[in-house]
Amino acid sequence: MTTTSAEKTGARTEEAAGLITGARERIDALDDRIIGLVQERMAVSAVIQDARIASGGRRVNLSREMEVLGRYRDALGKPGTSLAMTLLELCRGRV
Repeated sequence: MTTTSAEKTGARTEEAAGLITGARERIDALDDRIIGLVQERMAVSAVIQDARIASGGRRVNLSREMEVLGRYRDALGKPGTSLAMTLLELCRGRV
């Protein structure tokens, strides 16, 4: 049995299905870029942590993390705080 694009997208018409399919492709492309940016952020964060540790400091700077949390919260609301927490966790590296 062959499924139509409308059935694959949950749309009721082929026109809507085409719109949804195109938008999903754009979202997939954006997700690829976001993943790449997160990986880049992780690498830059590792450089910062290494320099901080080499100078006798701690791996994590809590006041900086609070700045990041506030920036995301201000831009995206409460869900921004959750997003920032996840990014910070990813960027802290392995203990």
